[in-house]
Amino acid sequence: MFPEYRDLMTKLKTTDRHFTNLFNKHNELDQKIKNMENHVEPATHEEIEVLKKEKLVLKDEIYAHLKAVSGK
Repeated sequence: MFPEYRDLMTKLKTTDRHFTNLFNKHNELDQKIKNMENHVEPATHEEIEVLKKEKLVLKDEIYAHLKAVSGK
């Protein structure tokens, strides 16, 4: 995710609590979606779609935060 910000992301994960929370929530949702799609966790198609939308919102927030912090 966002290879152009890889170094900044590494730094923010240790210095920026808000970024860390966004990043962790995104990763947790990603894993939950994978588990549901692989039938490790029960879920309907609609439930998975809702989680995917939540994950996309988090990704947008992460990107906006990265842009703001980097000044780009």
